[in-house]
Amino acid sequence: MIGIRELRGDLAAHVRRAAAGEPTVVSVDGRPSAVLGPLSLRAHADGITIAALIASGALLAPRRGDAVLPRAMVPVWGNVRLDRLLREVRG
Repeated sequence: MIGIRELRGDLAAHVRRAAAGEPTVVSVDGRPSAVLGPLSLRAHADGITIAALIASGALLAPRRGDAVLPRAMVPVWGNVRLDRLLREVRG
């Protein structure tokens, strides 16, 4: 377990360890708060659909029943505000 200050000091090394499969528990004020770990292979697999993400609990289903879910993943840009991404995707 490492503190948040220690994580900030050497983030790149901790991310490399996580990518290699070594999970790291991060504490804030002495209490465990998060885990830094490797991405699962499933996250990189082609064919993950929005329906599968909803079923796994990673996404919440839309409240409106008349919305059509896209069948494929939608490419988006990094470092862009969520409201701008949604405006671009929704048209």
